[in-house]
Amino acid sequence: MQRILYSLILTMMIISLASPISYDDQLANKRKGRDLVFAIDTSGSMGESGYSAEDTQKAKFDILLSLIKKFVTKRFDDNVGVVIFGSYAFSPVPITYDMHSLNYMLDFLEVGMAGDSTAIGDGLARSLEMLERAKAKNKIIILITDGYQNSGSTKIADAVDIAKKLHIKIYTIGLGKKSDYDAKLLEKIAKDTNGASFDAKDTTSLLDVYKELNSLEPSSIRSQNYLNKHMLYPYPLAISILLLLYLLGKRRS
Repeated sequence: MQRILYSLILTMMIISLASPISYDDQLANKRKGRDLVFAIDTSGSMGESGYSAEDTQKAKFDILLSLIKKFVTKRFDDNVGVVIFGSYAFSPVPITYDMHSLNYMLDFLEVGMAGDSTAIGDGLARSLEMLERAKAKNKIIILITDGYQNSGSTKIADAVDIAKKLHIKIYTIGLGKKSDYDAKLLEKIAKDTNGASFDAKDTTSLLDVYKELNSLEPSSIRSQNYLNKHMLYPYPLAISILLLLYLLGKRRS
């Protein structure tokens, strides 16, 4: 009997050292999703308060970031990246499937970190550059601004033409009163790229916008990183330890 138990202990230890792994039944090539880039205005006006009726002291930008965090946490099948634009544009967060890391990086974004002006065209151009290298069939830009184009080297019309050629939809969100931002321009950008334009005059309206965005149609996406890996070595290791303790206890008695 003891020989059998020792053999079983040895077998369990060998299995544990082999680090067995299991994966979710839903493989990567069966999952659905899109490559999505947030193009976020970080110009000086985004630091204004009064956007929320519940928290009048909170800056518009902080409210926006908190809602984006809630939004991306539910994007289980999407790859998401971030571009910010002010006087110029750059990407602080590359396209990723890791929403925890994305949310962590969002905490480092600040109003004015790309300058105080509003370069919408540059924001779109950087977003398009990111999506050109992306793999998903369905590619989307969510452009969020509270102002008018008054800076940058990229013409918005040129960026829209590229988006059309690449079949990239652009959804636009205007923050605040319609008179505060270029509503007609945002509507045209969305219309020309088969997207949609939204007005978000306050926090409640912005929440409604994100509910609509959540209903976007998914598309197939392939990435080995989507496999949900489970390490199984603790189970045979635990069995071997318990059997060993049993044998040691039996010896003492």
